[in-house]
Amino acid sequence: MSLSIYSCRETTEENVENDMEEIGNDIEESAEEAGEDIENATEEAGNEVEAEVEGTDEM
Repeated sequence: MSLSIYSCRETTEENVENDMEEIGNDIEESAEEAGEDIENATEEAGNEVEAEVEGTDEM
């Protein structure tokens, strides 16, 4: 009986470790995507400011 409890505990620990690793990967991927979105938005805003200063803005 103690062998089955130990085995179950070991499996649970492995599952938790795997889940935590996946969560970490998801967070990392989301952070990278957010960083790219911010970079793109910053570049677009810079282009808008440049167009406004040069008088080539379509608005």
